[in-house]
Amino acid sequence: MSEAQTLSESSTARDLTAFQRNILMVLTEESMYGLAIKRELEDYYGEEVNHGRLYPNLDTLVERDLVEKSELDKRTNEYALTEKGLEAVKDQISWSLSKFVTSEERAEKVRSLIESRN
Repeated sequence: MSEAQTLSESSTARDLTAFQRNILMVLTEESMYGLAIKRELEDYYGEEVNHGRLYPNLDTLVERDLVEKSELDKRTNEYALTEKGLEAVKDQISWSLSKFVTSEERAEKVRSLIESRN
């Protein structure tokens, strides 16, 4: 892949809304059907997430090849992060950390946070 393609793909991912990035983050854990994604986001936001907000954003992520959509049964779709989607998540985390970790003290806070999750 050329450097221009890499830049183009990452800038596309960087154009995502915070809600779309949060969907990608939820899908880093495992593939999920729409209602499971909805519940995870509702837990995070502390309020209801409308279907009219969730599914158009999932469709956008599918169109951008960040998420793959497959049919579980006649009524249920499953969504999975693509390799490009995982790269978008890594890019966002890397950028966020580069802005936050500005000293050894802050680096230690990140280490503690990661260790407490294990």
